[in-house]
Amino acid sequence: MSDDTVPTEPGPAQPGVRWRRFAASLAVVGAGAAGMVMLTAQGVLGAQFAISGMPFVVTADKLTGTGFQQFATLDEMIPDSPNQGDTGGQVVVIVSAIDKAELTNLCQSINLGGMYMKITAGNGGKPVSARTLVVDSDEITGNASFNRIDIGQDASTLDKVPGVKGNPGVFGQQADTVTIDKLRQNNYATTAAVFTLPNLRMRFASEGC
Repeated sequence: MSDDTVPTEPGPAQPGVRWRRFAASLAVVGAGAAGMVMLTAQGVLGAQFAISGMPFVVTADKLTGTGFQQFATLDEMIPDSPNQGDTGGQVVVIVSAIDKAELTNLCQSINLGGMYMKITAGNGGKPVSARTLVVDSDEITGNASFNRIDIGQDASTLDKVPGVKGNPGVFGQQADTVTIDKLRQNNYATTAAVFTLPNLRMRFASEGC
């Protein structure tokens, strides 16, 4: 190199580069978060599906759980889904998995445009219960407390929920127990090995949860 050669400065980052790197780090194969986990309950229950792309709200006065894990993934819709908008048919979600969960005063609603399909259960002193509960959310709020939590663990090494893991290199966290008061989630998918809903009521309503 001659003395008057000027080193080339790196150009500005290309739009979307960080997004592509993030998406690649999730390394999702298949459709939906359930496509990357195997749910174990009295054998092996495999679940895999393409999400509709229509989010639904879930609220509960209180959630308590034993065996808790969280990590990120990409949920996918069917090709050319009418609900994909400008997402390209993919939604980044937080996967929350609980080995044994109870929810008090559960409410779930989905906006159908002018009306809501609404489900309530778990009132009257009989909470909703679930085994191997896996929920895909893009927003979670509430007052949370954890017992013996590990933050920043590789998602492929999580072991609090048997049979449920993320992909190598993905940020994860887990805890022995979790309690969330005034829970509110914006969800795209839910799977469970067992889901028991006392006092279930399903109806169309003018307001959501």
